[in-house]
Amino acid sequence: MLPKLREAKYTQDYSIWLKFADGVEGEVDFEDELWGEVFEPLKEKALFAKFSLNNELETIVWPNGADFAPEFLYQKLCPTYSLKPTSKSGVA
Repeated sequence: MLPKLREAKYTQDYSIWLKFADGVEGEVDFEDELWGEVFEPLKEKALFAKFSLNNELETIVWPNGADFAPEFLYQKLCPTYSLKPTSKSGVA
């Protein structure tokens, strides 16, 4: 099952508090993740703080088009989390 992000609040610097539908919550520091063409502009703290929660994508997004997959965010809070393929019953 894919994690569903339900709440996100800016805390400080490059950190955001996240809460998922299953109750998992915590603060994630994104400072080491801000590299590459789309994420480099977010090193400007004022821009970083302008994220929003996109309910359709169930993740956080920024005005410049940057976003992180909800699975990535969930794994930041639960390092042992990994997506597992869904088995189809009756398939050999």
